Amino acid sequence: MQQVNIHEAKTQFSRLIAAVEQGEEIVIARYGQPIAKLVAIRPLATPRKPGSAKGRIKIRPSFFEPLPDEVLEAFEQ
Repeated sequence: MQQVNIHEAKTQFSRLIAAVEQGEEIVIARYGQPIAKLVAIRPLATPRKPGSAKGRIKIRPSFFEPLPDEVLEAFEQ
């Protein structure tokens, strides 16, 4: 894991991104104290499929009824 200061991170950002793409982790420090870590984003294990929960969720008719007045008033405050 490589540690760089903020100034170097700003001036060498493209080089740091290339290193991250190669699997390296970069720690960004201010005055020698680590404050952030630059890492690659890992793709999701399985892509999400729209509609995959169809038929698994039941919405009761009461969901569509108006809220009680005291709840509506709480939103107004």
